Amino acid sequence: MLFAQGQSTLSGTVKDKTSGNPMAGVSVAIKGTNAGTVSSNTGGFTIKTSRSFPLTLVFSYVGFKTEEVTVNDANASISVEMNSTEILGLEVVVAASRVQESILKSPVSIEKLDSRAIKASPAPTFYDALANLKGVEMSTQSLTFKSVNTRGFNANGNTRVLQLTDGMDNQAPGLNFSVGNIVGISELDMDNVELIPGAASALYGPNALNGIVLLNSKNPFQYQGLSANVKTGILNESGRTSGTTGYYDIAVRYAKAFNNKFAFKVNFGYIKADDWQAHDTRDQSLLNGHSLADGTRANNEAYNGVNIYGDEINQNMTAALTAQANTPGSTLNQTLAAVAAQLGNTVTPAQILASALPGAANAYVSRTGYAEKDVADYNTKNLKFNAALHYKIHENLEALIQGSYGTGTTVYTGADRYSIKNFRMGQYKAELRGSNFYVRLYTTQERSGDSYAVGTLASGINEAWKTSRDWFTQYFGTYATQSVTAFAQAYGRALQTGSTPAQALVIGQNAVNGNRGTFNTNARNVADNGRFLPGSAEFNAAADKVKSKPIPGDATGVGAKFMDKTNLYQAEFMYNFKDLVKFAEILIGGNYRIYTLNSEKTLFAVDDNGDEFNINEYGGYVQVMKSLLDEHIKLTGSLRYDKNENFKGQFSPRLSAVYTFLQNHNIRASYQTGFRIPTNQDQYIDLQTPQAHLIGGLPFLRERYGLNKGPVYTLESVQAGKPEQYVFRDFEPEKIRAWEIGYKGLVAQKLLIDAYIYTNNFKHFNGPQILVQPTSATTQNIFSVPVSLDKDIKSWGWALGLDYSLPASFTVGGNISYNELLDADKLGSFLPMYNTPKVRYNLNFGNRNIAKSYIGFNVTWRWQDEFVWQSTFASNAINVANQGVIPAYGTMDAQVTKLFPKAKTTIKLGGANILNKKYVQSWGNPTVGSQWYVSLGYNL
Repeated sequence: MLFAQGQSTLSGTVKDKTSGNPMAGVSVAIKGTNAGTVSSNTGGFTIKTSRSFPLTLVFSYVGFKTEEVTVNDANASISVEMNSTEILGLEVVVAASRVQESILKSPVSIEKLDSRAIKASPAPTFYDALANLKGVEMSTQSLTFKSVNTRGFNANGNTRVLQLTDGMDNQAPGLNFSVGNIVGISELDMDNVELIPGAASALYGPNALNGIVLLNSKNPFQYQGLSANVKTGILNESGRTSGTTGYYDIAVRYAKAFNNKFAFKVNFGYIKADDWQAHDTRDQSLLNGHSLADGTRANNEAYNGVNIYGDEINQNMTAALTAQANTPGSTLNQTLAAVAAQLGNTVTPAQILASALPGAANAYVSRTGYAEKDVADYNTKNLKFNAALHYKIHENLEALIQGSYGTGTTVYTGADRYSIKNFRMGQYKAELRGSNFYVRLYTTQERSGDSYAVGTLASGINEAWKTSRDWFTQYFGTYATQSVTAFAQAYGRALQTGSTPAQALVIGQNAVNGNRGTFNTNARNVADNGRFLPGSAEFNAAADKVKSKPIPGDATGVGAKFMDKTNLYQAEFMYNFKDLVKFAEILIGGNYRIYTLNSEKTLFAVDDNGDEFNINEYGGYVQVMKSLLDEHIKLTGSLRYDKNENFKGQFSPRLSAVYTFLQNHNIRASYQTGFRIPTNQDQYIDLQTPQAHLIGGLPFLRERYGLNKGPVYTLESVQAGKPEQYVFRDFEPEKIRAWEIGYKGLVAQKLLIDAYIYTNNFKHFNGPQILVQPTSATTQNIFSVPVSLDKDIKSWGWALGLDYSLPASFTVGGNISYNELLDADKLGSFLPMYNTPKVRYNLNFGNRNIAKSYIGFNVTWRWQDEFVWQSTFASNAINVANQGVIPAYGTMDAQVTKLFPKAKTTIKLGGANILNKKYVQSWGNPTVGSQWYVSLGYNL
């Protein structure tokens, strides 16, 4: 297209064809350029251009059919009527190929949630609504922290799913996963969400192994004016400290454009609530002959409650006292000798000890712990602020700067439960973009604030009151004194009444066995005497001291404060050769990234100079797309190369083909690859937790702790009584090869069908290996080390989605997904952490505007099968025994909406889990109850 010498001004009006009313906020763009504007409250628009005529104007508005109008000269009268439509499959997506294309013709599976769908969803937030998309799993760690996953290997803080916010990697740099939408886009500013399940590394690089979520905000040129939304309601779950509590959510957005040259927007959002609480008290120790189902603090001295903390620390009483008894001159050694002498040496000290103590297999004792509600901060809050300034240099060139800042308090589940308190994160970018390219610079700045590890805090409070050494000494001493005394008394009486020593021995043992419960109770009461009680001044003072000290603490005491000030810096670009090359659509891109690790030497290992590490990585890609046979066949091939300084370079190819027939029917097939660089923590972590010492998988850390030198055994082999030496292999990035065949079609403009089947083959899969390093006859170190599996891991699955337009604008739909891990029994002691239900389905029914009354409703039902959850938070015993079962559950959400068009006001009444069927989505996470809300929105 040629440029004219001067500028022309085009103007016109836009109306709703059904009602005849003017339409405000309609996007009006000149096709093939970045030039555009939006219609005013009266439906009018004005746009300036230096393009020559004829040209095409494109009119688009969510929920209406896109219209294109050819304009032949500047004096043309432009009047457009737009048709409201419920026709399915009309969405345009970008994520699948980094170019705009029909969702029906996407070369890979893709889901989209636009602003209209967000408004109609009964979910409390758009992020919650992602759980209704086909094949999506959600892990709720708190009200405001939820992790998204697809196609298996779900996790809290998912490092295998990449989340981009306006093109920026939304991960917390020190954690390598996104913190839900705590630092993201407010619902008022959310334009759309695109989600690709499965591998996407060929275009998006590392960590897009299980999928990618793209959050795209509204452009201030296209969405102008003031918008606001106030939402309030209640959360109800009877297991919480207060079963019913309030929920408050407010958001404001303002955007303005000037002469179609400058535009800006500002967003503010704030959420406050009392969080869901984790209160699973089941015993995950599996010690002393007890199971998950029957163990309690009352009947199992080694009790380790799932959400009770500080009780992870245990010792074997029999082993400890036997070692003391066998030490010449020790108090216990002398006491046993004295008792034997009092009994006429008819029984040996060893026989007395063996009778007084339980068998070693049933002699584990743990410290008394604190419930999560006593040590976690459930005062959830989230403040988000975003601002952007856009400048159109000319029709095809736009510059912008954008900043997003978020802070809040929430709870996250990792190797411990973490109170993420006063967490702060900012993302700031500068970008230059045209119709066929962009250059982007951005940084992510993470500050952990006053965050702390909940389990470590509980242990620290215990240690501040009384060290474990002193506590166990008192417990064991009290137990031994009482049990030895009981034995001696019963034994002595038996001898006095004529029993033989052998008979007296049995009588003495029976006397002890009949009173072991009493001895344990008395021993715990003595050891716990004066223990800091939750809420007391002593408890609060100890907690404040532990929370102020960085993990893991120092010689003066335990520290629970989580320190992380890691930053990420990235430069990237993309260029599309569509204006230069005509035989195919070719695009290239690349990026360079730097992580600067900074935990103030508390979380990450340090080098030989005592400094934390920086990590550099870079990558680039090329993609070629070609349509054949009058666009009935579309072929796409792409190749990407990435290099991280700690690992070998990775190639990620992708090939796909789409065959279109009968206009709206499409069959797709693809071969995709992906990879995941081990997280910064998997590379460099060096942290002692209540469960184990966590260290990174890089070779220098194994050497630092002597794990390359024996003996080092797998936990599984130790528990089986046959210690097996562990041999390390190279620690490598995970790789995936995925094949997918799918169909997406629109039948009679009424029925949208989307189906696929896939297989995944993972190599070098990363997972934790629990290792036991003996340090003496009675002590040992427990390490958790990320390792690369030397076997392939295979999974497969399928999904089917159906959406149908009923008469009178009613819609009904549903989707079902199936995911399965293959050959899990051949992985030995390796923990794959598949963490995914086999079957999951969603159903929905609704109408956005019943009989043109501006009243709408939507009802959804979700159900998922039970499955086993493995994680570093669960006890080692639970992981090894595969007992971390997450029960099946179903939940219903619903909403009713009333729009007042003239006032631009919307009232929405809704609820999530309205049947109040409590559920937990992963091991150790909170129990989710019902959430009810009412909202008042302006200009939504």
